[in-house]
Amino acid sequence: MPILNRAAELQDEVTEWRRHIHARPELLFAVETTAAFVAEKLKEFGVDEIVTGIGRTGVVGLIKGKGEGARTIGLRADMDALPLTEISGKPWASTTPGKMHACGHDGHTAMLLGAAKYLAETRNFNGNIAVIFQPAEEGGGGGNLMVKDGMMERFGIEEVYGMHNLPGLPVGHFAIRSGAIMAATDEFTITIKGRGGHAAQPHRTIDPIAIGAQVVSNLQLIASRSVDPLRSVVVSVTKFNAGFAHNVIPNDATIAGTVRTLDEEVRDLAETRLKQVVNGLVAAHGAEVDINFNRNYPVTFNHATETGHALRIAGEIAGAGNVNAEIDPMMGGEDFSYMLNARPGAFIFIGNGDTAGLHNAAYDFNDETIAHGISYWVRLAEQRLGA
Repeated sequence: MPILNRAAELQDEVTEWRRHIHARPELLFAVETTAAFVAEKLKEFGVDEIVTGIGRTGVVGLIKGKGEGARTIGLRADMDALPLTEISGKPWASTTPGKMHACGHDGHTAMLLGAAKYLAETRNFNGNIAVIFQPAEEGGGGGNLMVKDGMMERFGIEEVYGMHNLPGLPVGHFAIRSGAIMAATDEFTITIKGRGGHAAQPHRTIDPIAIGAQVVSNLQLIASRSVDPLRSVVVSVTKFNAGFAHNVIPNDATIAGTVRTLDEEVRDLAETRLKQVVNGLVAAHGAEVDINFNRNYPVTFNHATETGHALRIAGEIAGAGNVNAEIDPMMGGEDFSYMLNARPGAFIFIGNGDTAGLHNAAYDFNDETIAHGISYWVRLAEQRLGA
């Protein structure tokens, strides 16, 4: 089955919505304008129940099918933008300096709105569809807050599905895998407390920079010597702050970075080894240290049965040859992971074509993707609820 005729008819209208949202980017939980736009559209469509303020600024719309079934599945899109200044040069580019939709959440929101309009018109399913519009995916954990607010229980959601665009994957193509598809995104901050002094008398100091340099080097041994090479882990130091003058050894140094893993056992091991390495090195040089290891988004883990459903629908829309059923896991993170921890479901990638990459100031969502995304959502909803 190719894209749905009605989805193709909605293409221009949904493109207008997407570009409207794109020009008005908002960050993290401060998505009041976008959330209001979403709620207004859902009301226009005749969605049966519209609830705002879930996860602070999230929106959920409940669409009831023609049948009397009680089952509910959730379809999720994210709404927030990124703190970048756009350089795409598009007529609909961001009107707010320092903020832009550089990850395509404007497209995700618009496609799910298009699907909501279609589903509210036809109601060709037996049960309920919860369309979920989430704030604060880009570091705020909005998905976690929506789950903690009792969203799953309130709407009786039994399965949940997410979708994200992927630059480099052709328009009309999909990619997915069962199991871990995106990584846990833990963060660490290490503060080494030495003893400062004159740079010409290093023997009278405990040099936190010299110690920190060894810490940075030895943290790489976690991946190369502590973890099975067939299992994935990334340890990246992204900050090293110390000192203020050429002739002064400072009292302290701060190192920060991220650890990415694809399963909980390796995640536990990486945290344990990081603390052992740092504590051992610092103690050997007579310094002190504070380690803050923050467990951020968990692994985005696709459930096998629900991945099969998503894969089948993607194949119907795109053709089996245009669906990668075993895409390599990505070491980026996704807070849809919290929803997948709460309910079975699957997260799929949809092709954005040959565009700038995600989180790039030149990026723009490819509107040619819209009809494909709407078709996927609609057919998934209808087939999971017995239409």
